[in-house]
Amino acid sequence: MRFLVRHTTRYRYIQPASESVGELRLLPRDRPTQRVHRRELRLKPSVPLLPYTDFFGNGVEAFSVYFRHDAFSVELELDVETFAEPDLTEHALITVGEARQIANSRALELYPYLQASHHVPFEPVLRELRREFFRLDAPVGEAVVGLNTWIFKNFKYSPGATEISTPIREVWAKRAGVCQDFAHVMLAVCRSAGVPARYVSGYIEPTDPDKEGEDLVGAVATHAWVEVGLPGGVWLGLDPTNNQFAGERHIVLAVGRDYTDVAPVRGSFRGLRHQKLDVAVEVKRMSR
Repeated sequence: MRFLVRHTTRYRYIQPASESVGELRLLPRDRPTQRVHRRELRLKPSVPLLPYTDFFGNGVEAFSVYFRHDAFSVELELDVETFAEPDLTEHALITVGEARQIANSRALELYPYLQASHHVPFEPVLRELRREFFRLDAPVGEAVVGLNTWIFKNFKYSPGATEISTPIREVWAKRAGVCQDFAHVMLAVCRSAGVPARYVSGYIEPTDPDKEGEDLVGAVATHAWVEVGLPGGVWLGLDPTNNQFAGERHIVLAVGRDYTDVAPVRGSFRGLRHQKLDVAVEVKRMSR
């Protein structure tokens, strides 16, 4: 499938800021399941970008607005093609116990995705989920798909119920949140069970033009889901917000331990504390 993506982020300051600095993780890389045909990025005010690759292999662009300005905007336009995920059935049939042993043999490579992180602590309230789904003799694919479905059925998608700073234990108590919360919960359970898992930031197509009733949740801004590391060095994408595998309607921007590692726009400014933020995302299917 081929998509046109438009993503706009605008900051407006109550009084002009004297300086803004930050990083953009809006540089999607080609991977077996996607190819970027065209990318246009516009900053207002226009300033130079310093590109580099971060620890997780994500393309990053650093910026500095070193003069007074009352607004700052980032406009991204992508022409990206996605492809079907490979068949990972054989990898998914390996038991949780065997998968853990294999992950331990690759501990140096997988270390970041096996440990707790800032937004993914190993909360005691999640132990029962780990015991229920990650029995040592259970196929690892069955375990992660079961967990994915459980989160979808037991948590309510509720924009405004949480913020990025809301801890997992509060998300658990509310049984409500948004895609980043569901991804963080799933990551915590997988990692605490010794199964590597990473956070994915990207976009999804909200509505399938060829099928009625195939709408996906979480398309008003960047979306979040999970990739689970399976034996054989492959990653299985799962979207707990929509109870499905990540597929051709998912476009990957960046991966990391949690939201902190992949925030599309992150930075700070000198000026009065208050600002207004507007974010808009549009994903449209194109003819090839």
